[in-house]
Amino acid sequence: MKRKSFLQQLAIGAGGLVAVPNILTRQNNPAAISVKTDPLPAEKVKEFVIASHGDLDKVKSLLVEFPTLLYATWDWGGGDFETAIEGAGHVGNKEIANHLIGTGARTNMFVLTMLGKTQLVKTYLETFPEYLNARGPHGFTFLHHAQKGSDDAKELLEYFQMKGLKETKTPL
Repeated sequence: MKRKSFLQQLAIGAGGLVAVPNILTRQNNPAAISVKTDPLPAEKVKEFVIASHGDLDKVKSLLVEFPTLLYATWDWGGGDFETAIEGAGHVGNKEIANHLIGTGARTNMFVLTMLGKTQLVKTYLETFPEYLNARGPHGFTFLHHAQKGSDDAKELLEYFQMKGLKETKTPL
C-alpha cells in the first residue's frame, strides 16, 4: 500500500471511530437529538394570537418572553385553529404580518394573499386548483383575505372573483 493511500484509509477509519459511537448514541437516545421543554402556557398562546390582530408592541414583548410563540397555534374550538400570523392576516394587519415573517413565522397562502404576493399565490393555486376553496381561520376565504389586502391585493381580488369566489366566510 502506498503512503498516500494508507493515510487516506487511516483518516477515513479515524473519522468512523469518532462518528459511529456518536450516531449510535443519538439513535438510542432521542433526547440527545433535541431537548424538549414544557409546553408554552396556554394563556400566553391565546394572548399572543389575540395581540397579533392589532397590538405590535405586545407581540414584540411576548416574543421576547417566549420566542417560540412564533410557531404556536390557539384552538378556538370546533377545528378552528389560529396562529398569530393568521390573526394578522385575516384582519389585514400588514405591519404585524411582516414583522412575524421577518422573525421566522411560518406563513401560508391566506397571509400571502393579504400581503398581495400575487405571483406566489397564483402559481400555487394554478398548481393546486382545488385549494381555491380552502378556508383559513374562522372560515375566512381567499376572497376575504384579498379584500383585507386593499390595493396590494387588488389583482388577487379580481383573480378570485374571476375564479367564481363569492363568499368571504364559510362554516368550518
